[in-house]
Amino acid sequence: MQIRPIIISDNEKIGHLIQEVLEEHEANVPGTAYFDEMLFSLSKVYQSEKAIYYVIEEDGNIIGGAGINVLEGGDNSICELQKIYLKKEARGKGLGRKLIKKCLDFAAEKKYSNCYLETMPQLSKGIELYEKVGFKMLDKPLGNTSHHGCSIWMLKKLQ
Repeated sequence: MQIRPIIISDNEKIGHLIQEVLEEHEANVPGTAYFDEMLFSLSKVYQSEKAIYYVIEEDGNIIGGAGINVLEGGDNSICELQKIYLKKEARGKGLGRKLIKKCLDFAAEKKYSNCYLETMPQLSKGIELYEKVGFKMLDKPLGNTSHHGCSIWMLKKLQ
């Protein structure tokens, strides 16, 4: 098992994985990552110096991923933890925590002051993990992510 930056050949696999997870949780609704225009070209989306998308690969299969990017429509000192999804069989093994740590380490290295995320009640296990790694609930969203289907907003201070 390895966590590595996304490459072009991962695009289709991670796009389908994200959609499968959202379908599994009945969260494949408008205003979520399910309908993001760039879902199947994430290697292109995360090309800037202050952005990265990691995938977890095991035996040649992509079993999860997560990314960091500047918060759209927000303060440039705030990054967003984006599109963190794991296949069902990959959950409960500490891989989500490892992915988040890798992303937060990257964010700190790039001198972001805070990390923001958006999620929804259907993804409750993820919420528990976010709280365990230091994210705190917010009363309202930050930035303009276009994910109006997300009703839970969280923030973690990095520096």
